[in-house]
Amino acid sequence: MSIGIIIAIVIVVLIVLWAISAYNGLVALRNRVKNAWSQIDVQLKQRADLILNLVETVKGYASHESEVFTQVTQARAKAVQTAADPNAAPAERIQAENALSRAIFNLQATAEAYPQLQANQNFLDLQGQLKALEEKLAYARQFYNDVVQKYNTRIETVPTNIIASLFHFKQADHYQIAESDRAVPQVKF
Repeated sequence: MSIGIIIAIVIVVLIVLWAISAYNGLVALRNRVKNAWSQIDVQLKQRADLILNLVETVKGYASHESEVFTQVTQARAKAVQTAADPNAAPAERIQAENALSRAIFNLQATAEAYPQLQANQNFLDLQGQLKALEEKLAYARQFYNDVVQKYNTRIETVPTNIIASLFHFKQADHYQIAESDRAVPQVKF
C-alpha cells in the first residue's frame, strides 16, 4: 500500500511540475508577443517623426499638391493618436498604420513628378531613411507574426490548452494588411 501512495505522489508531483512549466511557457510567449509589438511601435514612432520632415521637404517643391499633404498629415495624426491610446486594439493600430503607409506611397508618387526634388540631397536622405525604416518595420512585423503564431499554437494544442483555458490566456492578433492593400495595383501609361 505504501508503494501505491508513493507512485500517486510522484504522479501528482509530475503533473504539478508540468502545469508550472506549461504556465511559465505561456507567460514567456505572451511577453514575447508584447515585446514584438513594442518593437513595431518603436519603428512606427520613428517613421511618424520622419514623415513630418519628408512632407516639409516635398512641400517646398510641390506646394500646390495640398491634398496629398493633407492625407499624409491626417493619416499620421490618426496613427499617432491610436498609438497613444492605451485602450486601442492592435487591429485599430494596424488599420491606422496601413492608412499611413498608403498616404506615404501617394506622397512618394507625387515627389517623383518633380525632378528638382529628386536631386535634393535632404530629400534623398529622408527617402533613404524612410526606406530603411520600412525594411525594419517589415522585419518587425514578420517577427511579431512569428511569435504570435507560436503563442497561439501553444494555446490551442493539447495539453497546454488546458492550462491556457484555466488561466484565461487569449489568442493574439496577427499583423495583417487591409483588404484594399491586397489588390494588385493597376499601372496605366
